Amino acid sequence: MRIVIEFYRTRGTDDAHAVVGREMMEAADLDDAMEVARQLSLTLDMPQRPDALTITDAAGAVLYTGALDAEETNEGTSR
Repeated sequence: MRIVIEFYRTRGTDDAHAVVGREMMEAADLDDAMEVARQLSLTLDMPQRPDALTITDAAGAVLYTGALDAEETNEGTSR
């Protein structure tokens, strides 16, 4: 299936979302899409580290939305 993964930052004061990355790709199923999104969250060059993501199908229907684990998104950065 064709999917769109959007990575975004969320502002706590008003829950505003700023998209920092978007990728279109093929995935076998939702589990595959979630694994691809997790890998992209670690490797995709984005202006800021995302704190959440949404996966939609080609028609725009939301398949998954959720927060990213801060530990995972900070891997590879100096501590």
